[in-house]
Amino acid sequence: MLAALAGCGGGTPAPTPSPSAPAPSPTHATAAPTPAADACYALTFDQALAPTAQSRAVPCAKRHTTETYAVGRLDTVIDGHLVAVDSAHVRDQVARACPARLARFLGGTADDLRLSMLRPVWFTPTVEQSDAGAQWYRCDVIAIAGPTTLLPVTGHLKGALADQRADDFAMCSTAEPGTAGFTRVPCQRQHSWKALRTVPLPAGKYPGEAAAKAAGQTICRDAGRDAASDALDYQWGYEWPTAQEWRGGQTYGICWAPD
Repeated sequence: MLAALAGCGGGTPAPTPSPSAPAPSPTHATAAPTPAADACYALTFDQALAPTAQSRAVPCAKRHTTETYAVGRLDTVIDGHLVAVDSAHVRDQVARACPARLARFLGGTADDLRLSMLRPVWFTPTVEQSDAGAQWYRCDVIAIAGPTTLLPVTGHLKGALADQRADDFAMCSTAEPGTAGFTRVPCQRQHSWKALRTVPLPAGKYPGEAAAKAAGQTICRDAGRDAASDALDYQWGYEWPTAQEWRGGQTYGICWAPD
């Protein structure tokens, strides 16, 4: 057909087709190497809450925002069938493993951790990296500085809640709990109130706001009095978990007093 069109007078000859360009070589994902168990990273708040992390490690002696305290291997098989790295089975596995290992790394008690601004975050390989063979999960510790910011730290955090550094990471606030100016901050930042103790609530489903509120009244009043310089003139506050916070794992209330 092209030859016939080209032979007709009065028309523009059809161009001769150029040879086809070679097809590009397919790219292959490579398995991300297993992270080091004591590495540090300079992540933003949003990066720290993401399910995967691609940032390179930085020296822990310099300012950073996260430190890896544990690395484990994913279980991606259910009843002989392979499941994706972003499946609920894998997500739940890591969500259980990382929080359970943080208290031992930081030292102190479970209550010390709850009354601090130190929290666990975790990461897995991307789907592509998992398909290429990466089967690890990474647990990092962060220090919350505010609603959307992380506290930069220098050096390792191992044992931080068992020595003099515990006060730096203790939970304080900018105002009385329940007031408009209330924001949780580390006690090393400017603050006016401090968290004193926790109020454990019965395990199981959320008890309801009224029951959660009632559970801490006497306990927190006594904690506020004990922390005051004048047992006849003191303030105290109680912060109980909402239903949403309960689903997120906060099954306890917090007693507060001016600091």
